[in-house]
Amino acid sequence: MHGGLGAHGEALAAAHLQALGYRVLERNWRSRPARDGLRGEADLVTEHEGHVVVVEVKTRSSLRYGHPFEAITAQKVLRLHRLAAAWARAHGRDPRLIRVDAVAITIANDGSPSVEVLRQVI
Repeated sequence: MHGGLGAHGEALAAAHLQALGYRVLERNWRSRPARDGLRGEADLVTEHEGHVVVVEVKTRSSLRYGHPFEAITAQKVLRLHRLAAAWARAHGRDPRLIRVDAVAITIANDGSPSVEVLRQVI
């Protein structure tokens, strides 16, 4: 997502992760279907503790329709792991040293964000 709430959430997530020691390598990385047969986009590609980490960011303006993490389905997790491996291969990195993390951002009525990080989503 490149505009509005999603882009705001991705910027908040990147800043929060950097404060936790993650290094942001790319934002909104898209796989190349012609080469790897996989279609999709990684919100953030980071490096943390020696691992390439693909980060899925879910941002909501309320919990009215559930927690942001609830929007990450098993199918989505599988695709994220495949995207992480594709990124690693495309950049000459060891695909065995990858993981998927998720960040949930909820924006309160006063505009203040709540940020939660879920490491190693499987």
